Amino acid sequence: MNQFLILCKQAIGAEFVLTDEVDTLPFVTDWRQRAVGKTLAVLKPGSSNEVAQLVKLCVQFSISIVPQGGNTGLVLGSIPDQSGKAVVLSLKRLNRIRNLDTANNTMTVDAGCLLAHVQAAAQQLDRLFPLSLASEGSCTIGGNLSTNAGGTAVLRYGNARELCLGLEVVTADGEIWDGLRALRKDNTGYDLRDLFIGAEGTLGVITAAVIKLFPQPKSQLTAFAALKNPEAAIALLALAREHCGAMLTGFELMSDYCLQLVKKHFPQSPVIFSSEYPQYVLLELSGHDTEASTAETLEKLFALAIERGIVLDVVVANSLAQSQSIWQVRENISAAQAAEGKNIKHDISLPASHIAAFISETDALLSQAYPHCRTVTFGHLGDGNLHYNVSAPENTKDTVFILEQGKINQLVHDNVHRHNGSISAEHGLGALKKEEILRYKSPLEIQMMRSIKNALDPQQIMNPGKVI
Repeated sequence: MNQFLILCKQAIGAEFVLTDEVDTLPFVTDWRQRAVGKTLAVLKPGSSNEVAQLVKLCVQFSISIVPQGGNTGLVLGSIPDQSGKAVVLSLKRLNRIRNLDTANNTMTVDAGCLLAHVQAAAQQLDRLFPLSLASEGSCTIGGNLSTNAGGTAVLRYGNARELCLGLEVVTADGEIWDGLRALRKDNTGYDLRDLFIGAEGTLGVITAAVIKLFPQPKSQLTAFAALKNPEAAIALLALAREHCGAMLTGFELMSDYCLQLVKKHFPQSPVIFSSEYPQYVLLELSGHDTEASTAETLEKLFALAIERGIVLDVVVANSLAQSQSIWQVRENISAAQAAEGKNIKHDISLPASHIAAFISETDALLSQAYPHCRTVTFGHLGDGNLHYNVSAPENTKDTVFILEQGKINQLVHDNVHRHNGSISAEHGLGALKKEEILRYKSPLEIQMMRSIKNALDPQQIMNPGKVI
């Protein structure tokens, strides 16, 4: 291995080959601090050509590669296992914006660009890159694409897959595929781009992408609505789609217990309602009409929703600052639950029409199996993505409760499957769910996935032990 490391240092510079444990620790520790892997080295190339050179060296020496962006994943997909035989390939130095094309509404960026920096670069051109995540200050475009990230604006703009037109990829044998096409129509064979998006680095290394930009909206309004149950939220979603059309940008569901946790651990958070309600929806409209016109649309929507008994109360943000503070309540839910103690997370998706029944049924099943456990239910209702998290009863140590994770996962995921849903909506499978997915995908589907893996990565060196 000494010869391998010497050649890596020659390829990218000795200062970018990290082997000391103190230097590699941040790269082998997962985002939630639950797992720590081991690595032969952390390699930090500065260009696509350097990535290709490193991959060829790994092929030559039969060394596995764990591609890594911002390491913000939640399913152990971006850290190595305990064997210490793999290298971490960090793409953070690939952080250039290569091209801006406002006439075509596209931007070509390196995979290591931070999402927040891409958003800011688009804004400087009076354009919008709509992918929006709580981790946008830390996550990278390559990681977003490798996991087909979702976020709060999927309802209007789609997942990362829908926001990407072309890719540059270093294949598992160290060749560079230049698929950086800024085309919205290209029917010239198999869609290779879509194979690598969502593959979690198991087929190759995304090194750059052409992403879509959109005109900046001229108006943007945020409302926070109180409801009696998830059924009312589904009814409000249908009404909002009918009356607001494409202006409906965000539709986030959260339970009262979510807000209680935020108030407890973020006491500076705004008090939105003087009374407590069972469920809430954060709704956002944006468009190219005047703010007055958008406000009129929103007012008509809630007048009708209140008249029909769907909405119990509503607060509409009257300034950008108030809108941001309302969104901060939503974004702080995960951090508040983490501050409360360890919990069991589920990133699931369901047909929107099934969500209310799923919550009711699964709450009942968990209550029967684990009396007084606490469910923290929130998510992107507009696209059916629910974060259904389970915390220990108040009189139970979270470390003891976490031992039940396997059983609780199966209880929740079995009910997801009964409702024709997915056990991973936007976080991927990683190492955490690669065995569990075998219960829910058909043998034929798994075999087709393995065939693709074997064809594109015959030496099985790309992110081994992840996805399949």
